[in-house]
Amino acid sequence: MNMLIMLCCILWSFSSGLSSDYDILYTSYDNDLENEIHSSKEESAPTSDCLEERTTWDKIFIMLENSQMKQNMMLQSIDEILTVELQSLRTEMMKCVTTFAGTCSSAVTGATSQMMSQVNRMLTNISQIQCPEAAQQPGQASILKEIFLLNHNISKRLSKLENIGERATEAAAQETAFRPQDKSASVMPGSTLSSLLNELQQTRAELQTFQKQAAQRSLPAGCEMALLFPMRSARIFASIHPSAEMTLRFFTICAWVKVTEALKKTIVFSYGTKQSPTEIQLHFSQQSAVLVVGSSENKLVAENVISPGQWTPLCSTWSSEDGTASIWVNGESRATSTEMAKSHVISGKGILQIGQEKNGCCVGGGFDESIAFSGKITGFNVWDTVLTKEEIKTQTSGSNSCNNRGNIVGWGITEIQPHGGATYIY
Repeated sequence: MNMLIMLCCILWSFSSGLSSDYDILYTSYDNDLENEIHSSKEESAPTSDCLEERTTWDKIFIMLENSQMKQNMMLQSIDEILTVELQSLRTEMMKCVTTFAGTCSSAVTGATSQMMSQVNRMLTNISQIQCPEAAQQPGQASILKEIFLLNHNISKRLSKLENIGERATEAAAQETAFRPQDKSASVMPGSTLSSLLNELQQTRAELQTFQKQAAQRSLPAGCEMALLFPMRSARIFASIHPSAEMTLRFFTICAWVKVTEALKKTIVFSYGTKQSPTEIQLHFSQQSAVLVVGSSENKLVAENVISPGQWTPLCSTWSSEDGTASIWVNGESRATSTEMAKSHVISGKGILQIGQEKNGCCVGGGFDESIAFSGKITGFNVWDTVLTKEEIKTQTSGSNSCNNRGNIVGWGITEIQPHGGATYIY
């Protein structure tokens, strides 16, 4: 009997300990709302005779409900915070995208307008130095063909640049989500702009190259060919066989000259005999043009009329009656003299040469490398009369500058034979 009583006491003590533990657990995890409800129940407990004490399972379920409620509240709070942050981030990104789209669009527009202006200037310059009839000639036709090909190439590049700009604008206008993989999208605009700049630089380099080539190959309007003197040499010159006797009391000599470099004395053309090597001579002295008639003592100088690397139309006239001599540049008289070799008659038994000075017994004899011509010459004509001012202007300007041929030497008709490295270019 005593054993039974002791066993009952042990069980009662054990159940009391469990009840105390769950009370502590319940108090630790219960929320404020339920605490208030519980407290109200506890206050009313003394007045209820039928109130039963909560079981262990009731306390566990209450604890789980409280935990679920707190979790829901926390998730709702996080969702609200993320929504606000995402909206703010999206607004900032759209501002950046709009700024980049405007910058890219303005860059494409500016580059396109600059390229088109360069092309227009180039075409305008070429159209000024070419006549409509020259387009039918083989040399000019090849230049025009290159221009058309370049224009087509530029159009293709401009279309490509416009497509790149449109793609960049479309990519910038798209909505951007807050995802880690979108980092590559932020890099794309920079690479697109870099490729655009590379295209512009390449196109500009091609335009500059073509402009240089066109300037080197271009000839004065109406001229189909030119004599090229590639370097200064004693062996490079051109001999002329006049169509008529060179016994002259009057003359007009015209030519288009593009000198590479003019030294103290650079011969353009020279006519002379063994006894008088300088019957007629035109040479450059730095930027001046010097006409010699009869002897080296009879000189006429036109200062600051020569620009190396540029085509310059030159005409020189002389009359034996009063010794009037003139040098014309670009259709304008730049120097005039009287009493120059008055009453002198040019001998008809001489040798006419381009690019070298007559000095010796025969063609090619006694040439000096230091005075040799280097550059291009075209439209070389000689008349046995003094042309009027209007005729000289026609000869040095317009589309017929090489079509008005002299009666003593006519460019394209009279035999002009190049020697050494001199050659014709078209």
